[in-house]
Amino acid sequence: MATQVTATTATADGRRGSSFLQIAIVLQTLTIFLQAVSAGLLLTSSYGETLHSVGARVMYGASMLYVLAAVLAWKPGGGSARPVWHASGFLVLASIQVVLGIAHVPSVHLPLGVLMFGLSVLALVGHRGR
Repeated sequence: MATQVTATTATADGRRGSSFLQIAIVLQTLTIFLQAVSAGLLLTSSYGETLHSVGARVMYGASMLYVLAAVLAWKPGGGSARPVWHASGFLVLASIQVVLGIAHVPSVHLPLGVLMFGLSVLALVGHRGR
């Protein structure tokens, strides 16, 4: 009886961790998309720079949340460690993106943003398939 309760609890914890991970990926993907929108506003309006700057901080926070969610889905939930590697790699890309944005290197900053959005969508689709 105790083994059945433990197995049921572990399965419930794994599902919660997986749901949190999915929410984190959705949030990250949405913030990156909003960064693309604010980049367009950056070129056409006076408040675009402020919006893009604030969005960068939110996107970076979403990337950190993705790492936390991946670790929580992996360690206590008993899931795969692969999302932890994906999330960590994404946080590295987000860090590079921030540095390039601050340094005003749009020739690399823009394509990297497109790549990050694509990778985030792939992570979202890949996670939904599990």
